[in-house]
Amino acid sequence: MARRDDAGLCARRRRHWSAGGWASTFFCTGGVMEREPGAAGARRALGRRLEAVLASRSEANAVFDILAVLQSEDHEEIQEAVRTCSRLFGALLERGELFVGQLPSEEMVMIGSRGAMRKYKVWMRHRYHSCCSRLGELLGHPSFQVKELALGTLMKFVQLEGVHPLEKPKWEGNYLFPQDLFKLVVGGLLSPEEDQSLLLSQFREYLDHDDIRYHTMRAAVDTVARITGQHLEVPLTFWNNAFTLLSAVSLPRREPTASSFYVKRSELSDTWKVAHLKEHRKAFQAMWLNFLKHKLPLSLYKKVLVIVHDAILPQLAQPRLMIDFLTRACDLGGALSLLALNGLFILIHKHNLEYPDFYRKLYGLLDPSVFHVKYRARFFHLADLFLSSSHLPAYLVAAFAKRLARLALTAPPEALLMVLPFICNLLCRHPACRVLVHRPHGPELDADPYDAREEDPAQSRALESSLWELQALQRHYHPEVSKAASVINQALSVPEVSIAPLLELTAYEIFERDLKKKGREPVPLEYLPAQGLLGRPGDICAQHFTLS
Repeated sequence: MARRDDAGLCARRRRHWSAGGWASTFFCTGGVMEREPGAAGARRALGRRLEAVLASRSEANAVFDILAVLQSEDHEEIQEAVRTCSRLFGALLERGELFVGQLPSEEMVMIGSRGAMRKYKVWMRHRYHSCCSRLGELLGHPSFQVKELALGTLMKFVQLEGVHPLEKPKWEGNYLFPQDLFKLVVGGLLSPEEDQSLLLSQFREYLDHDDIRYHTMRAAVDTVARITGQHLEVPLTFWNNAFTLLSAVSLPRREPTASSFYVKRSELSDTWKVAHLKEHRKAFQAMWLNFLKHKLPLSLYKKVLVIVHDAILPQLAQPRLMIDFLTRACDLGGALSLLALNGLFILIHKHNLEYPDFYRKLYGLLDPSVFHVKYRARFFHLADLFLSSSHLPAYLVAAFAKRLARLALTAPPEALLMVLPFICNLLCRHPACRVLVHRPHGPELDADPYDAREEDPAQSRALESSLWELQALQRHYHPEVSKAASVINQALSVPEVSIAPLLELTAYEIFERDLKKKGREPVPLEYLPAQGLLGRPGDICAQHFTLS
């Protein structure tokens, strides 16, 4: 435990290195290193300690002075200390002066009879471990410059440890990667307390390397399991950090090559999992499934569902395993159901998934709020895609057309300009549904047989009804809506009308477009010009109402 003396210095008992082994001494972590104040003074003092440690093993105790500055409260001093540690332990790794193998405790080595060189390597390996632990803590430092520098230094150590392993290979040609050190990096990025979005954007450049991407996916699984096991209620910050990292992972389209590895290899072995794309796909699948099995915040569900069809499903080894997540999201209702339908549609059409309630779920999402939600454009784009098949039964398409027409009676103009062509396109694709607008030998109806409260489109009796709502909209106050509704009075053309330009249409755009229209010259309604405010002097108005 640390204690404070009267001078305000933190003293801890340390084992310092001597030529014959260790001696127990007190080492002060504050103020012991004589130097000029400020970052420049720290740079010169740290430089002297660095040169001394690298020049002679007898000066190894100076490493404590370097590590002590990592605890400083001054941002610039910490950065100088991080740079010094980078040069120091980078050189020791390259020179092979760190112990290789399972690291024993310092106490065990001190009482042993092995040589001084082995004791030195074990002692220095412990100092390296302390340095990496502190750098992992600095990933959550308030200063982004400190965090960025700590990340770069840790990734440098990852690369050097890959080339100069600190573990003994189990067999010749065994693939070695500093997984423990890299888990420390990923754990710092997936902080439960600190928003690491900016630092994660810097980490993206490392994900271009196949080995870093593969081990990131594996480390993310372990980190998510550890954090969720430690917290009864996982902070939202952690979920956002995790989603930012996971969504940044994109698998390559070809097999990994040695040239694309961050830890340089002369050649790849077929026995290495990291060298096979199918193993990357398995790791990608395990990463997302382990993440999505937890109860996520509502805002995060939406973020995942927006990208699931494009960035997740195509890269999974077994896309059908996503069915539980998508059906669970679809049952939540609202915008989540809307967004989940795209992923379900892909599983149905590309992976032969049976989901008989798909169109019933889609039909149930059609309510007045669908014209006002944030994802309105996305919903109608997907609905247009889902209803594009010519093999859909006529009763189903008629139910969608009738439900949309009924909702159009209370929809705003910007939505109507998109919905009306949408309905006309449905009638063009499915000629059997044209009886909704033209039934020459049909019976006269006293009431609309369509049941708007029926949840099952097959039982709604839409095909027995008509689209009288479109005829009512021909008298709409907005001329463009009236014109769009009048299209059904003409023969429906075979080429469909593209609704893509209308999906994002807003009331503001309609208003601006109307203002820019050039109207005709005004037609005079009075052929006698007005004379005076109340007309000519002899008029009745002028006789009875005079201005005083």
